[in-house]
Amino acid sequence: MKSMKFPKRYLIVLLTFVSTCVCYIERVGFSIAYTVAADAAGINQSSKGTILSTFYYGYACSQVPGGWAAQKIGGRQVLLLSFVLWSSTCFLVPLDPNRVTILVVARLLVGVAQGFIFPSIHTVLAQWVPPHERSRSVSLTTSGMYLGAAMGMLVLPSLVKFRGPQSVFIAEAALGVIWSFFWFKYATDPPRSEHQKATATGFGESLLPTKASQKIKVENGGTTARTSEIPWKRILASRPVWAIVVNNFTFHYALYVLMNWLPTYFELGLQLSLQEMGSSKMLPYFNMFIFSNIGGVLADHLITKRIMSVTKTRKFLNTVGFIVSSLALMTLPIFRTSAGAIFCSSVALGFLALGRAGFAVNHMDIAPKYAGIVMGVSNTAGTLAGIIGVDMTGKLLEAAKAEYSDLSSPESWRTVFVIPGLLCVFSSFIFLLFSTGERIFD
Repeated sequence: MKSMKFPKRYLIVLLTFVSTCVCYIERVGFSIAYTVAADAAGINQSSKGTILSTFYYGYACSQVPGGWAAQKIGGRQVLLLSFVLWSSTCFLVPLDPNRVTILVVARLLVGVAQGFIFPSIHTVLAQWVPPHERSRSVSLTTSGMYLGAAMGMLVLPSLVKFRGPQSVFIAEAALGVIWSFFWFKYATDPPRSEHQKATATGFGESLLPTKASQKIKVENGGTTARTSEIPWKRILASRPVWAIVVNNFTFHYALYVLMNWLPTYFELGLQLSLQEMGSSKMLPYFNMFIFSNIGGVLADHLITKRIMSVTKTRKFLNTVGFIVSSLALMTLPIFRTSAGAIFCSSVALGFLALGRAGFAVNHMDIAPKYAGIVMGVSNTAGTLAGIIGVDMTGKLLEAAKAEYSDLSSPESWRTVFVIPGLLCVFSSFIFLLFSTGERIFD
């Protein structure tokens, strides 16, 4: 009796899922550890916002270079290098809010290193995953972000309490090293034997890293040079690409503002202790994990069963996700209890994650060969959202504190949550107007 062979692409998807999980443990972990250390040192909210947003400056700088490197060198190699770099930085840097220069440089380095991750992952998945599995594969991989955030919110406050803020850095570095070992040991490029059949469906050999100059046969038996050019002008002038860019910006504006400022909202806005909230504080991110995978499975079902076209499926899930999320975001400051805040933030983040089955998978629909490049472009916008949103939120809260004397009133937080709510409405209409599920870049 023949034993069933476990497809290698499933292992690749699982490892990329774990990679995003570990990365977001790091991001949430820094927010929690730094908030505790900064509050103990008397750092004001505006200065906290500046440090928290520093990561995104480095992250923004490496998105497009990350896509280019993954295209030219290989997503597998670039992803490993990224993990080694950010893990080393976490291990070596002390967490001292008064040593601002060291913290800024460290967060820039971690941001640069992690900026290579998602373009590399999209390049790897475009090589390995057939079109009918793309939605659920990308959704599972990206849902690791939310599970990582949930795990970080659940475990790391206690680690800070009993072992101190610096222990978070050591734990994160250890996780990065462990993942790097498994990726080095088990990750490979797709076997050549699978490429010929795969190429026609938009993945496989044609998506492997291209050399600047390739030799091809000509009729007389000689060879000539062929340069593989990335169509930068067409990519940057494409309305479907810009539809993805706008929605990526909005998604990450809402996500990064909540990820970086929810701990402060619970502590100062609702007068709640993160340690005493127990497992409830992880629910918004765990909800993202659940809804991200629901969106991926639902999208693939709608497409493979021919219930909707690829284009209609992407638009439907993106619109539902972003509109429901906008309502929850704008309602959030009205609720003044732990249960109400957890419910609203869970709905907001859960439906944002559902919307990723629309815009986030769309990179591979329109440009499977250049998925890493397009992801780099759109994630640059998402990173700018982190820079703008996280830093501006700190300034908004400083202004609110001056006006209302403290941050415990709903008025202090209303603008913080209304801005991403309105962005969700705007970006959903942009996606409805300009997106497509058709392949437009060969």
